[in-house]
Amino acid sequence: MADKKWYQVEIDKILKEFKTNREKGLTDEIAAELLKEYGKNIVQQKNQRTLVEMFLDQFKNFLVIILLLAAVVSGIVGEVKDTVVISVIVILNAVLGVFQEHRAEESLQALRRMETPTARVLRSGRWREIDSKELVPGDIVELEAGDAVGADLRIISANNLEVQEAALTGESTSVEKNNGERVVEIFKQII
Repeated sequence: MADKKWYQVEIDKILKEFKTNREKGLTDEIAAELLKEYGKNIVQQKNQRTLVEMFLDQFKNFLVIILLLAAVVSGIVGEVKDTVVISVIVILNAVLGVFQEHRAEESLQALRRMETPTARVLRSGRWREIDSKELVPGDIVELEAGDAVGADLRIISANNLEVQEAALTGESTSVEKNNGERVVEIFKQII
């Protein structure tokens, strides 16, 4: 079942595959094994670019390329003053672009360092609250009004469940979810 998409598999088959059930959830031992196998429930970060890479990327913009070509043409024609002015503007634009991009990266890093949500899970027959990073496939998670969903989940049972997915879909209204559907929370997409 490793290559199959889990949202296409029947819930009872998933419960059997991960040795869990609706009444007791995973045992602590199986949860520990699954954590080793699948790793923590976090979105992998891509490698950060250096300031030099950010600076060079500023010159990939079509309009910047046109300005650089205009500067070269001005230099060939003999208008050195125009060449210098255009070059200074392009370089200032690149420096400002790097500054803004670097600040945005720092803000994103600050968001990543913020406390992650917790999840109420059923483990070894007891409900407990754990860090959502510790969620593993097969965990039975209970959601209440206002809870953040810290993982991609399948719904086993729901009663009037609506989820705010605006950051993912752009829709401003809550989306009703039914048994067997997926719930993906914005938080995991940001972190």
